[in-house]
Amino acid sequence: QVQLVESGGGLVQAGGSLRLSCVASERTLSRYTMGWFRQAPGKERELIATINWTGGSTYYADSVKGRFAISRDNAKNTVYLQMNSLKPEDTAVYYCAAAPRLAEYDYWGQGTQVTVSS
Repeated sequence: QVQLVESGGGLVQAGGSLRLSCVASERTLSRYTMGWFRQAPGKERELIATINWTGGSTYYADSVKGRFAISRDNAKNTVYLQMNSLKPEDTAVYYCAAAPRLAEYDYWGQGTQVTVSS
């Protein structure tokens, strides 16, 4: 059973930073595209960043572009999301997910809460 475990969420003031981590239970996930999603109360889940298996290609939603950075360390089976200049509207549960096939995210973590106070 593939498992993804997120950590690093918490409460931060607007303008602050957090770094989320997502550790995978299997080394095979190092060959998958990884993504970070978030879901705020009453809103649909939003894809905010992806990174391909080499780390050479990334994507960011407009809402986080220039503030967030996704990276991965395949030797540690870990994907990171560095979040800077946080805003209250970034408040959400953040999930990491793995896509064995293009844009098909089959494996999900349990989520970590990020709350940004104004």
